[in-house]
Amino acid sequence: MIKYQHILVVMDPAADTHPALHRAVSVAALQEQAAITLFMPIYDFSYEMTSMLSSTERDEMRAGVLQGREEWLKEILLPYQNSSINFTIKVVWHSRPFEAIILQVQEGQHDLVIKSSHKHNVIQTFIFTPTDWHLLRKCPCPVLLVKERDWPMGGNVLAAVNCAADDHDQVALNNKVIAESKEVARLLTAELHLINAYPITPVNMALELPDFDPNAYNAAVKRHHEKAMLVYAERFNLDHSVLHLEEGLAEEVIPHCATLIDASLVILGTVGRTGLSAALLGNTAEQVIDKLSCDILVLRPDA
Repeated sequence: MIKYQHILVVMDPAADTHPALHRAVSVAALQEQAAITLFMPIYDFSYEMTSMLSSTERDEMRAGVLQGREEWLKEILLPYQNSSINFTIKVVWHSRPFEAIILQVQEGQHDLVIKSSHKHNVIQTFIFTPTDWHLLRKCPCPVLLVKERDWPMGGNVLAAVNCAADDHDQVALNNKVIAESKEVARLLTAELHLINAYPITPVNMALELPDFDPNAYNAAVKRHHEKAMLVYAERFNLDHSVLHLEEGLAEEVIPHCATLIDASLVILGTVGRTGLSAALLGNTAEQVIDKLSCDILVLRPDA
């Protein structure tokens, strides 16, 4: 049974609404003895560059800014003052928000980070911030990126897996995603659906191999993925009616399926690529998030 009992909520000082906090309260209400930490990393470069002030005066100015933000967060918590949830406030001075968040996760032993996913004001679509990208790649605990849609009791939860992969790490990640998704669905009295994308037939194979039959190849690939998916369904006691096998790229298939079943939450795993491979390939989670209108919970491998 999963436990999200030490929740870290990343607060945005520029936001008028705080869906991440509301979602954290909803998650905490499903747990026992849950604690929520409101966390805000802030930094103003102008305080560091002011030559007219001594180092002591700059320290005092920073302390004043931190205290002001702490008071602001206390006001935000006023509606929850009668809640049984244990709230903590922490504001830190740090120039790299994602590093501050990860340090807090490690120091506070948090088991879930909740952060709002920003909405673009011009074209009204959701966008990644650099902090989001770094968190998905490097945060040691699950990350829940929140939009402004509610989680209805009795709704649908969609878990995305790569069923045909047979390497140990991917199988372990698939098992983790399905197991945690099933528990989340149980807590929400929601129905769990499983989505798996299988690749389209490579065009170059049909061009380079005269005897190549793309229809037969496509059917064989589909059967392979279908067989693997049924193994997971049997392992986790999932009905065949909640299995979705679609041809195409995962970043296209997952949002399409989420819309089709009106999912309130999508859960998937990420390998957390870094360096050149991340720049060239990206991660499915990073490519999916902007195309979803619902929340997304991203899990990392246990290792």
